[in-house]
Amino acid sequence: MKNLTKDWIFMADRDLSAAEILSKENCPLTNIVVFHCQQAIEKYLKAFLVENDIPIIKTHDLIKLNNIIIKIKDLGIDEKKLTLVNDVYSESRYPAEMGLLPDGMPTNKYAKEFIEYAKEIKIIINNEINKIS
Repeated sequence: MKNLTKDWIFMADRDLSAAEILSKENCPLTNIVVFHCQQAIEKYLKAFLVENDIPIIKTHDLIKLNNIIIKIKDLGIDEKKLTLVNDVYSESRYPAEMGLLPDGMPTNKYAKEFIEYAKEIKIIINNEINKIS
């Protein structure tokens, strides 16, 4: 595994850890949990690209990143969930109409689901990178 790939995974793992820590005991910072989940997924996807010698584009758009990955290999990433995380990401960071989730601000239930999805992406990416290395 390339050193830069390891760096991307390390930073992704930190975002995932932050999300898990913030989600404990019904913490009210669910929007921050969602933000860190998106950031973790973004970094895992970029780690895959780095390991495959694909230049990293400056974007937070998970759909764009996944579309680049699909050209290399379809990893079976659930695009419906990916789209939800992608859409909620910017809404979680700024005051705005929070119409993307049924309850406005992400609920603890959604935050936990986002964490589980980020963990799924981590496993998919790690498995694929280990096949390459």
